[in-house]
Amino acid sequence: MASKPPIFDRSQLEFAPLKSREHLFSIDNILPLKRSSQTNKAFAVIADRIQKAKKANASVILMMGAHVIRSGVQRYLIDLMQQGYLSCIAMNGAGLIHDFELALIGATTESVARYIKTGQFGFWQETAQINDIVHTAWKDQLGLGEAVGKRIEEEKLPYRNISILAAGYRLSIPITVHVGIGSDIVHQHPNCNGAAYGATSYTDFLRFAKVMETLEKGVVMNFGSAVTAPEVYLKTLSMVRNTARQRQMNIRNFTTLVCDLVDLPANIHKEASREEFAYYFRPWKSMLVRTTANGGESYYVRGMHRETIPQLWSEITAISTDACE
Repeated sequence: MASKPPIFDRSQLEFAPLKSREHLFSIDNILPLKRSSQTNKAFAVIADRIQKAKKANASVILMMGAHVIRSGVQRYLIDLMQQGYLSCIAMNGAGLIHDFELALIGATTESVARYIKTGQFGFWQETAQINDIVHTAWKDQLGLGEAVGKRIEEEKLPYRNISILAAGYRLSIPITVHVGIGSDIVHQHPNCNGAAYGATSYTDFLRFAKVMETLEKGVVMNFGSAVTAPEVYLKTLSMVRNTARQRQMNIRNFTTLVCDLVDLPANIHKEASREEFAYYFRPWKSMLVRTTANGGESYYVRGMHRETIPQLWSEITAISTDACE
């Protein structure tokens, strides 16, 4: 019988408290709710589609990369949840870590360039609490986003008011977390259980797919996720279209929005050739072209998240205000 390859001994690792870390983002950087004086014209269209989706009980999904957390737009997203405009928020594992650290100590984000030189990158004692939460969630058959949001809210962490995960738990809005094993700092820690992450994140994947079932006449938005969001969206869309087809139904009349910093050509509805770099930018080909080609609409806005999300919120809430007058 062949011998098993050796594995890394995590018991040798050393950790430091979060208070000793230099933080690059804190609650002082979180933006107040403020209406944008100017907005991209695409947001007016998206706001209209979101209003119509809400009335039709269709899904409105916001997917995002972790940099959205670090752009300080938490109050805008939480307000949209509170007003019933978001059916689900999907994020990656790094987004969960930033949200948890902010709720715990009011700060997050380290300098990779600084701490990787000495092997200190990611080795923070308090952040490892996430692994314990995930292990318990595995035994209790909870989803990953649900479990961390539940802990933040029920243990009344000091800054839970700006936690997207806690808001989702309070409002019963799924915040799904889609992890890649080995891609997050918590996976470095000795108390990390890969099976627990696999089970809880897979539960979130299935919850996300359930929300996707009502995407007809709905909206899917992606802010800053180049790989995880478009891939999760693509697989779950195929799942729900598969079951809809068996019921002689369609999921094709919906709207997608991508907000990122990549400079795309004017015609975003034509797929780039394989010889072009842009072909490998998944949000373009997956979310703006291929999946909306048979009846949907798609829009792209280039800009920083701390600008685009407040602009979107401004357009949505403007419509709400006008409707009440």
